[in-house]
Amino acid sequence: VQLQASGGGLVQAGDSRRLSCAASGRTARTVSNNGMGWFRQAPGKERDFVASIDRTGGRTLYADSVKGRFTISRDNAKNTVYLQMNNLKPEDTAVYVCATHRSVYASSALRDYQYLGQGTQVTVSS
Repeated sequence: VQLQASGGGLVQAGDSRRLSCAASGRTARTVSNNGMGWFRQAPGKERDFVASIDRTGGRTLYADSVKGRFTISRDNAKNTVYLQMNNLKPEDTAVYVCATHRSVYASSALRDYQYLGQGTQVTVSS
């Protein structure tokens, strides 16, 4: 599965940004058939969970640090997952990557995910 995240860039604190994660290739429907997640990695830090959504979109999970500010959603017809980020803070600065879950469920553990895509850089200035 080829996953490509896009939508990153340089923003100011308080701004909003929407990231997209699109799948391509023969197994692109893995996105629509599985749970999906977003993770991020800041310089010098480990990769952290951000948000997850199950296959139907009926269940979502968020890291405490983004709860109330970020929203994960999906469009299975387009094999695409989104991450709407509002009220961005400098501590949100990181490379954001999307990942396909090994099942239809949502979860926060990286080990539950099968494929990680190419990341997109989000930089939030104060």
